[in-house]
Amino acid sequence: MLNTIGDAAGEVWQYLDKNGSASVTKITTETGLNKNDVQRGIGWLLKEDKLAIELVGRTETLSLK
Repeated sequence: MLNTIGDAAGEVWQYLDKNGSASVTKITTETGLNKNDVQRGIGWLLKEDKLAIELVGRTETLSLK
């Protein structure tokens, strides 16, 4: 499970690095990862202090720090 979460975190990071800020829904749709793995990857990246979360309207937007 730890490898799956680490891989998901890497894919989320790469997606944001290439595409800029995005919502969880957009990341999930465009990476093909399932929503649970995306959420776990986000948690990993937040723990490592690599993500910023901003509320835009009613949508949380993620970006790299």
